[in-house]
Amino acid sequence: MRRLVLALLCGSAVSLAFAGVAVTDDAAQWGPYKVGDKRSGYTFAQPETRAIQEDDFENPAFLLVDAAAELWETAEGEAGKSCADCHEDVESMKGVGTRYPIYFEPWGKLMNVEQRINQCRVDNMKAEPWKYESDALLGMTMLVKLQSRGMPMEVSIDGPAAPFYEKGKAFYEERRGQLDMACAHCHVDNAGTMLRANLLTQGQPNGFPTYRLKWQKAGSLHRRLRGCNKQVRAKPFKAGSDEYVNLELYISHRANGLPVETPAVRN
Repeated sequence: MRRLVLALLCGSAVSLAFAGVAVTDDAAQWGPYKVGDKRSGYTFAQPETRAIQEDDFENPAFLLVDAAAELWETAEGEAGKSCADCHEDVESMKGVGTRYPIYFEPWGKLMNVEQRINQCRVDNMKAEPWKYESDALLGMTMLVKLQSRGMPMEVSIDGPAAPFYEKGKAFYEERRGQLDMACAHCHVDNAGTMLRANLLTQGQPNGFPTYRLKWQKAGSLHRRLRGCNKQVRAKPFKAGSDEYVNLELYISHRANGLPVETPAVRN
């Protein structure tokens, strides 16, 4: 593993096609999944994987989405409220998935969709927050973002969000771990090359939470970030940490223009 990573960094890796997926810059082929130089992970996936994403009945993540649709109407907590009591139909969430993370003034820092859901539960429903990676939080996050499916990412880094964007960018470009690698080494310098059996993508987050075949379940963006840190032998941060939310802002802004695909399917 270490030798292979070093080979990549030294430029000796060869760019290859991946199991029937042509690595091409043909915008006509990929439609909305390629905007300028930005390419969704969809364009790096095998045809069979893309087919699962394209069929909501085949996409296993929709089991959690369906459960979340029921939770949307379920009153919980001491306030005896449901999501619908404040927001009415879940269709009212259209556009939300395109713009998070945002700067949340009461906190003096960023907030992502998962944190917004839990903030509503605690403050408005007087209910317990859901744990990161719980089926309930994953399902509700996917349900909310699903309302924006097909809409272009439009994350703002203006005003008070700007310094957090810079922190996320610094994280993305910082070498870390025993392999001394930064996010950019894989997803900028070597996007489109093979790493063992995997084709390195641009690491765009527009499909998260996503159903990952390797996990055999849905998972959050922060689970994927933790996994990347572990792969370079770096100590991961906790899901929902300031470090990962700042990084989420940076990579989400980097994905601006690509369509929301939640819940996507990836390898």
